Amino acid sequence: MRAALCAGTTKAPDVKQTLADALSQQGYDTLTQVQQAVTDPDLGDSDLLVSAQTGSGKTVGFGLAIAPTILGAQDCFDPAAAPLALVIAPTRELALQVKRELTWLYGKAGAYLASCVGGMDMRDERRALARGAHIVVATPGRLRDHIMRGSIDMTALRAIVLDEADEMLDLGFQEDLEFILAEAPETRRTLMFSATVPRGIAHLAGKYQTDARRITTAAETRQHSDIEYRALSVAARDTENAIINVLRYYEAPNALVFANTRAMVNRLTTRLSNRGFSVVALSGELSQSERTHALQAMRDGRARICVATDVAARGIDLPSLDLVVHAELPNSHETLLHRSGRTGRAGRKGVSALIVPPAARKKCERLLRFAKLTAQWGEAPSASAVRDRDGERMLADPIWQEPADMSDAAQTLVARFSAEQIAAAYVALYESRHSAPEELTAPGPAGKPEPRAAFGPSVWFSVAGGKKAGIETRRLLPILCKAGNITRDDIGAIRIQFNESFVEIRQASADAFAAALGPGMTVEGGAKVTRLDKAPDLGGASRPGAKPTGGKPFGGKPKPHRGAARAEPAAAPEKPARAAPAPAKPDAKPIDWNDAPTPRVKKPKPAGKPKAAGAKFKPRQRSGSERAEDADQPYRPRGTTPGKRKSKAAAPGKAPPVGKPNSKKNKARAAAAAAAAAKSNGGDKPPRRRTPKT
Repeated sequence: MRAALCAGTTKAPDVKQTLADALSQQGYDTLTQVQQAVTDPDLGDSDLLVSAQTGSGKTVGFGLAIAPTILGAQDCFDPAAAPLALVIAPTRELALQVKRELTWLYGKAGAYLASCVGGMDMRDERRALARGAHIVVATPGRLRDHIMRGSIDMTALRAIVLDEADEMLDLGFQEDLEFILAEAPETRRTLMFSATVPRGIAHLAGKYQTDARRITTAAETRQHSDIEYRALSVAARDTENAIINVLRYYEAPNALVFANTRAMVNRLTTRLSNRGFSVVALSGELSQSERTHALQAMRDGRARICVATDVAARGIDLPSLDLVVHAELPNSHETLLHRSGRTGRAGRKGVSALIVPPAARKKCERLLRFAKLTAQWGEAPSASAVRDRDGERMLADPIWQEPADMSDAAQTLVARFSAEQIAAAYVALYESRHSAPEELTAPGPAGKPEPRAAFGPSVWFSVAGGKKAGIETRRLLPILCKAGNITRDDIGAIRIQFNESFVEIRQASADAFAAALGPGMTVEGGAKVTRLDKAPDLGGASRPGAKPTGGKPFGGKPKPHRGAARAEPAAAPEKPARAAPAPAKPDAKPIDWNDAPTPRVKKPKPAGKPKAAGAKFKPRQRSGSERAEDADQPYRPRGTTPGKRKSKAAAPGKAPPVGKPNSKKNKARAAAAAAAAAKSNGGDKPPRRRTPKT
């Protein structure tokens, strides 16, 4: 078996017999380039920094690479205790996928594997770690939690593997990785696997690896050689229709449709589900259980299309994924490579289709140039191209090569119908099992809106119901297309009035539209449709009691027909020339601006009335410092006296000091104090007022 695995290599890879048996059982005849490189006997137990493209078999590669380190001279494991190997992956799906791959690879060696990923029950993970495990597969955040809680014993670790290390740094896990590597024994072996080696990975390798061996596969010189890149130019309004046609054209067993936001994922999932596709969604807003069920539905064949975001779909591996559709272009060429790397794995062929509206063409060219990829440019598959491809698939079905089994039902069909009827019925049934393709418009030049053709002669129809009934253009348009068996290109202007609506139909399609409505001339909801002899007068009031708009629909300028050329704006009327200033009179005296005007003199205030003789002025209130100086005591401002302030008791016959006279409480106190003072003075003498010293 080992000789079979190393066929075509210069040195026999160091593969344990139990692992070789597992590879043979899975159908591995030869190892990939990265698998051969990491199992080179000359590497020994040295640290590795491996860069290889996605889909090159890195998971099996590092599983084979750490086998001599964790198994030693044995072919099987001893009873499980503290973990011997630790594999860290950036996402939950990738961690669970790595665990599945290592489970069958180390199954014959008697390995016990445990997982520590976010979204799972931590109590179950702690119990699994307490029972013992040989290999632990984890995500950085959850693994750090277990280390801080003391749930995992890392003293016996012999090897640590960082899978998709560049993606972990992009997701912000650098601090967690540094914490985990610092807690691990210094004698462990560290292997880093990454699609690219940016500066952050090089810094991490230099800090936590010892004399690491750099391994680069030759396949990196040509990115994704098994993937056919197609850049499809579509009109801006036909983006979603183009996605439907691409899915119908290729009819891949499994397909991934990538979007940039969760909202777009939900929108595309709903649209494809309504069109009859078996589709599931995969985004960060879903729980871990929902994401696991979605991927399992893809593997079981219950779902054929998965609409996902970049983060949720990082590193997932589906067995029959032959098509990747970029519904929205990614923001970096690294993301483009990771997306496309979900297909064309392990020698399989795949297609990566980029949906490119006119405004995004330059961005697509830039992404392809940075990623060093060559794409075949063209238009999205049209409806006729999809039907032709369906016919080819129908005729290529192997059932036509099998001998005819004339069952009772087949004999009944032959006896009752002609060959033409049977063939037409079979084609109709075959097409009914698939979603109908969409008609696409030709894309315009890059960065410019698509020009519209002139609408031409038309016929107007009135539909009962308007704004009062809640009729809207976006709701009325599909109703008319469905009831009248026409397309939106056959409909021109739609004018919604208060009690009725007016629709412009192309003259060539007007008779067919009226015939499709039937003799009752009604549409969905029982709304009556009437054919008009002339264009409606939309200049009157559309609401009862409203003022006329003077021949302009909706009180504004009349809108031209759809696609009609815009008229040049009328030239503004010329303003009358401003009259020239009258010439100055020859005998007028020139103005000397240096002559200052006479300043205004302020009028003196009138003298007030003289004060009466013997009038006394109120003396000035003395300040606290002055009073302290007279008393020969140091001055202390209010509030700075040391110790607790004590309230002054009122002397007999005097009113106690009061606070602010404005409050009701202080007014009441002042009134009570005045009454008590008057009573102590005999009841007829007012209290003596203190006068300031002069």
